[in-house]
Amino acid sequence: MCGIVGVVQKENCFTELYDALIMLQHRGQDAAGITICDRGNLNSRKSKGFVREVFTQRHFERLKGSYGIGHVRYPTAGGNSKEYAQPMYVNSPYGISLAHNGNLSNNGKLASELFRSDLRHISTDSDSEVLLNILAHEISKNNLKEPSPDTLFNAVESTFKRCEGSINVVSIITGHGLLAFRDRYGIRPLSLGSRINADGNKDYMVSSESAAFTSSNYELERDLDPGEAIFISKDGEIHSKICSKNTTLLPCLFEYVYFARPDSVIDGVSVYQARQNMGIKLAEKIKKHIPDHDIDVVIPIPESSITSGTKVAECLGKEVIYGFVKNRYVGRTFIMPEQDLRRRSVRRKLNPITDEFKGKKVLLVDDSIVRGTTMKEIVGMCYKAGAEKVSVASSSSEVRYPNVYGIDMPAKSELIANDRNLEEIKNFIGCDNLVYQDLSDLIESVIELNKKLDGVETSIFDGSYPTNITTEYLEKLEKKRKSVNS
Repeated sequence: MCGIVGVVQKENCFTELYDALIMLQHRGQDAAGITICDRGNLNSRKSKGFVREVFTQRHFERLKGSYGIGHVRYPTAGGNSKEYAQPMYVNSPYGISLAHNGNLSNNGKLASELFRSDLRHISTDSDSEVLLNILAHEISKNNLKEPSPDTLFNAVESTFKRCEGSINVVSIITGHGLLAFRDRYGIRPLSLGSRINADGNKDYMVSSESAAFTSSNYELERDLDPGEAIFISKDGEIHSKICSKNTTLLPCLFEYVYFARPDSVIDGVSVYQARQNMGIKLAEKIKKHIPDHDIDVVIPIPESSITSGTKVAECLGKEVIYGFVKNRYVGRTFIMPEQDLRRRSVRRKLNPITDEFKGKKVLLVDDSIVRGTTMKEIVGMCYKAGAEKVSVASSSSEVRYPNVYGIDMPAKSELIANDRNLEEIKNFIGCDNLVYQDLSDLIESVIELNKKLDGVETSIFDGSYPTNITTEYLEKLEKKRKSVNS
């Protein structure tokens, strides 16, 4: 999971890109980067670390230009060195810089093709580098001094034909403008925003989430359609085209559950309202499975669970207590690649307010339970703080299957619900009661807010992958993950 942003505006755009990446920091804490085009020259800075660590005052002064792109990367198993930071660059044709959110499921095959057929060398095992070189190769086929929007769109169409998976992209075509496109299923979010500049014309921003627009007074115009590409010239002229056949709008359900900011709107659905809906439906199930409630207070796990957890408390008629103090200087534990690192980070990230637990029957509400180790630590904290009973409710359903669209859930064996029933999960976590959201209710929480959606992408819950994902591919992911962790 990553965050991407692109800007084309009248004035220098570094501040807008920087502010947008700050707003997207939750999507990746491993590395950050910005590339800006200034009169035909690319100025770039990227490195490991948080946005505020990667960029200093001198970068504000050095990185100048009116259009550029930015990226925040989240850590996955392997590939965490500086060379994996984005945007990535290739010098031919024109000079192309690219930032990517998603995952290529046929990455290995494509890398071989690039070397054998396209005569391009790949220096890392990053699927983003593969995607960049494929796009560059397809653009170069036209052999034109000046690429037209149609030329670029034809290249995107060819890229879609070759690539499988989820590929959301912002890219700079040096000297010409910004090219962005969204995968043919709309799995990962990508939005277009604009504002009126001093000349009365429009500046444009493309971002993974609409929340990034507000920091620079941009407003959401619309979401890119599945398979859509847009080209914004350096002079602010915008062109768009659907570059893939048989498109379907299936935004990732887990974006609404966990990843996205609550103040974002994705494909016409308010993330905040979706999480409220999840809380309402979850409360109804809690009433059935804990009929006597056996609950004194409801405690949401900060921060992505606060919206749904507060709604649960309201529907149950129970007091909501914010019983954990969160250290915001610790990254999101879910996306940390090593179990021991996650366990230690939980203790640093969350600290219970002891008085809110002593002698009480508490209901913890979390957005999801993935590996189970984090929740096990949190439940242990509650008992240590003096809780009489600890119940746990998850706003999402059981996570049983690997994610292949850019979220670090590649190994089935790492998922707590993969081979355990409810009672076994409860015993592992160490709580008194455990309730999961029904998948049908989880889906409805989103769909009812925008009936125009074709559905939502639910593969981590039900194993239904919209793209061509083979058993062989999943087994390869499992093997790779085990070798990294061994």
